[in-house]
Amino acid sequence: MTRLTTGLVLLLALAIGSPTSAAAGDTIQVKMATMAPEGTTWYNALRELEQRWLEISDGTVQLKLYPGGVAGTEATQVRKIRIGQLHATALSNIGLREIDPAPQVTQIPLLIESNEELEYVAGKLAPDLEARLLERGFVVLGWSEVGWVHFFTKKPMRTPEDYGKIQVAAWDGDPTAVEGFRRAGLNPVVIQSVDLIPSLQSGLVDGFPNAPLYALSTQSFALAPNMLDLPWAPLMGATVISKDKWDEIPAEYHEGLIAAAHEINDAHRAEIRRQHGKSIEVMVKYGLNVVEIDDETRAQWHEQIRGTYPYIREEILPAEIFDRAVELVEEYRAEQP
Repeated sequence: MTRLTTGLVLLLALAIGSPTSAAAGDTIQVKMATMAPEGTTWYNALRELEQRWLEISDGTVQLKLYPGGVAGTEATQVRKIRIGQLHATALSNIGLREIDPAPQVTQIPLLIESNEELEYVAGKLAPDLEARLLERGFVVLGWSEVGWVHFFTKKPMRTPEDYGKIQVAAWDGDPTAVEGFRRAGLNPVVIQSVDLIPSLQSGLVDGFPNAPLYALSTQSFALAPNMLDLPWAPLMGATVISKDKWDEIPAEYHEGLIAAAHEINDAHRAEIRRQHGKSIEVMVKYGLNVVEIDDETRAQWHEQIRGTYPYIREEILPAEIFDRAVELVEEYRAEQP
């Protein structure tokens, strides 16, 4: 998204005079959680951030990582940050909803349709989103990408009518999104993300929405080996730290720490996009069936999903954020030759 945005500049100015900041040379441990398992691209980015922060702060700022969901679900991680048991976390947009609903804006189904549109919309919205999170006590260190969400199912499915006949996983802690699924004609079954595999095995659910790289890394595609060739929405995320913990870090390090986070996110964003396509190739090699659809079926999906937009605008997102996103997509497309 953007580099050093208005909200962060304001934060730096406030932090300079903060009486709670630790003195340079003191050791500050930042407990950071993530759902990303060890060895994944997202986890490796945090390990790189750990090393860079040590170097920039001359050993003052030490990250202690809790990967693979050992610190609980994303909602649990946010709660632990609020009571001081954790200090930072790398969240998807689903987890960011626990702080503020606005970051879910990039996940409006079938609105953003390309990486170029995503960069344009997300870049324009970043200052507003960061300011909203800051007001709620969280500093955004950087934005990241998880990949484009697709639907994976046990049997090949193509049309909205097909999907209305099966049970689709929906994630616990997001009741408005569950209702959005219902309004789109789907049958959501609410589960914890960590329970996806057993839910597929038991028949509780027949499919799930997520990024191909996630489906590969968790091997969940083996139980739902049919992927609809319709990018649902880009799944974004952010690395955030509590403002209270951020204020403990000497202000002289702030700009360098944030710059390092942006550099790492930029580099890993390119890698995530490369792995998105590669992960599909690998899964196809091991039995994934990519269910292609024609223009008529694609139009059916767009018509059905756009019928949910009034609900999304009124119940899931702040109306002004929803309207701005739609405006930016139209603005970007109008500028293309």
